[in-house]
Amino acid sequence: MIADSNSHVAWHRVQLKKNRDALKAMEIARFRFGRMTGSNTKEHDETAASLKRKIAESEKCIAQFERQTRRPLATDFGSLSQVQWSNWNTRGGAAGH
Repeated sequence: MIADSNSHVAWHRVQLKKNRDALKAMEIARFRFGRMTGSNTKEHDETAASLKRKIAESEKCIAQFERQTRRPLATDFGSLSQVQWSNWNTRGGAAGH
């Protein structure tokens, strides 16, 4: 993965990986040891919901950034003629970010 020029997006990428790993570990533990009873179940469900919310928030932020900065993948004339190339510099990164 290349480094992000936007520190906010870079932070979200790190958080996304961290939160996905934490959720995965929670689900593996639940699968291995079975669902806990009482307050642990409620606590687990709240933590899982919080992690899923954070994951969705990070995914949304990253997707928005990528929509704004990614070059078009299609190379046909119709696709390329609709792109505003003034947003790009000669090094391949987004200008102004």
